[in-house]
Amino acid sequence: MIKPRQKAPELAIKLVNDTTWKLSDQSPENFTMILFYRGKHCPVCKSQLEELQKKLDKFIQRGVSVIAISTDTAEVAKATHDEWDISDIPLGYGLSIEEARAWGLFISEGINNEPKHFTEPGLFLLTPEQTVYWESIQSMPFGRPGFNDVLGGIDYILKADYPARGEA
Repeated sequence: MIKPRQKAPELAIKLVNDTTWKLSDQSPENFTMILFYRGKHCPVCKSQLEELQKKLDKFIQRGVSVIAISTDTAEVAKATHDEWDISDIPLGYGLSIEEARAWGLFISEGINNEPKHFTEPGLFLLTPEQTVYWESIQSMPFGRPGFNDVLGGIDYILKADYPARGEA
């Protein structure tokens, strides 16, 4: 597990637009938000990412760059990008289970038509220096933070110059 105020693990991830996204290359005004999602098989993820698409401008207005990442293969991730209403969200794929564990994500074994192994959800806000500011990690597909709550939190953080918490 990574504690707040610690440097996040380096991350280089392929995107569905055939480019590579690197955490160390990010230079947001305020935060980078990484949303780890379960994959195309997850209807809750579809709802979450489509909600994010609708609110993406609100994150951008607050100086937050956004990426969504799964362990899905390139083929599955590209189908996700085409079939879900998420055209403006950078969509990364191919996260390894080892990388996911380095981020403290929970890993599930697939049942029914799920992949053999995949991550459970996680949301990270990172500072421009790539240190962890806020993390929310779930062991189930349910109970994820709502984006209105995240946006409200970011507003408070920026207004009050509120420090990262949970580091002790």
